[in-house]
Formats: sequence, structure tokens, C-alpha cells
Amino acid sequence: MRRAGAWAGVVLAVVLTAAGCGGRPTTHHKPGTSHQEATGGSGTLLAARDEAGHRLREVPAEGAPSVRVEARPDTEGGWNVHLTVERFRFTPESVGGAAIPGRGHARLLVDGKETGRAYAPWHHVPPGARSVTVRLHADDHTVWAVAGKPVEATVPLATTTASAAATPPPATGPGTAPTATAPPGTTAPAPGRTVEITVTGKAVQPPPSRIELKKGEQLTLRVTADRADTLHVHGYDRELPLTPGEPGTLTFTADRTGLFEVETHGSGLLLTQLVVR
Repeated sequence: MRRAGAWAGVVLAVVLTAAGCGGRPTTHHKPGTSHQEATGGSGTLLAARDEAGHRLREVPAEGAPSVRVEARPDTEGGWNVHLTVERFRFTPESVGGAAIPGRGHARLLVDGKETGRAYAPWHHVPPGARSVTVRLHADDHTVWAVAGKPVEATVPLATTTASAAATPPPATGPGTAPTATAPPGTTAPAPGRTVEITVTGKAVQPPPSRIELKKGEQLTLRVTADRADTLHVHGYDRELPLTPGEPGTLTFTADRTGLFEVETHGSGLLLTQLVVR
């Protein structure tokens, strides 16, 4: 009877270990095994590393992700950089997880030095930069690679001035309503913009990007979600309860400069980023 009880204890321990907390897979791994080696489950982990020490993860050329980069001057200095990806999507909600094909984030390297991560198509590069490289990473921070080389794209900024300057950036972007013009004899409305965002499950439309604002400009966020949640504007500490299927409106003045994220608390989704200058 004592031996049977001992075996029962062993079986129970195995079941608990396999299931983890709540039956979900655990990210813990055995001593001596790196996080990249433990979580990666796709492609071939190479010994080669990039300049920042991230290991390369080899995948076949057929079906591999790709990225293209375009840059145009910002009217207030620097460059607005746009990323176009294929067979790849940005997954900020699963950073630190396993390497899954077609998912992850990008890293921006300005003049060969890594300056930050990218989770959306649009980004701003400060003045003085000569080139920008965009490199695709998996959720476990390894670098997607084909034929032993990182999946990346580079654009020289100095040579894009002439062509980009001929077409100034539009005043409004996707999901942005232009400022209304008052009829003759009436008072013009306060300057500002309205951005409409729709959240369905984990999908955000339009896809998260950066909204360029001038300090003191008024912004109205009109968000419609398919579930109860809370909208939060970081840096301004403004929140708005969201009711399923009903547009929620939050209006405030962008009186602080910097980069601020707008996200949902419950689902943890990045809706957009505000760049206030």
C-alpha cells in the first residue's frame, strides 16, 4: 500500500508539471538552456549572431517573411519611415514567446546602431541620420534569416531627399478626419483631429501607426470595440470605458511632447502611438 501511494504521488507530480498553471504551457526551461533555445520551435537556430548579440533563425526562402522600407522627410525635421512587410505580422502581445513563422517585431538600426523595436508600419527617425535598416525578429528575439543572412532592408536617407520633397506628406492619414472649415461669417472650430479606431477581437483597424501632432493640438479618439474594455492614453493618464458595439469618444489637448502609446487595458492591444512635438 505504501508503494502504491508513492507511485500515485509521482503520477500526480508529472501531471501537474506537464499542465503548468491553468493548463497552459510554461516558459520555464532547464538550467544551462537559453531562453531562445527553449522557446524557439521554428526554423534552425544558427550559431551566428547579429551586432546586438541576437542569434539568427534560419528558415527556407520559400515562404520566408520580407520587409521593404521607404523614407520621406518630416516637415519638422527627421524622417518618416514606412515598413511594408509580407508573410509577416507584428505581434506585440506575444513578445518573449516562442518563434512562430510569420510573427514577431522589427528592430530599427540607424547608421548601423540599434535604436529600438518596431511594432507598427510608421516610425520617425531623428535628423542627422544617414541610413536606416529594418530587421525582422521572431517573438523570442532571434533574427529571421535566409541563407545565413538576416531578413532586413536598408534605405539611405540622404539620397531620398529630392524625390520625397517633391511630394509633401499628407495632412491626414488613414482613419483621420480633416479639420472642419467654418462657413463665412461663423467662428472656426478649435483646431484638432478625429481618429476613428475599430477593435474586433485582437484585430485593430486601421493597423497601429504613429499620429503626428503639434503641441497644443486637440485630438479626439473615437474607438469602437466588440467587448467591454478600457482605453488608456499613456503619459496623459486619460482613460475611457468602452462599451461593446458603441463608439466611445475621448477628446484632449496634446500639451506634452514625446511619444505616447494608446492601448486597451483588458486586451492589452496597442491601438496607436502619438508623437507630439
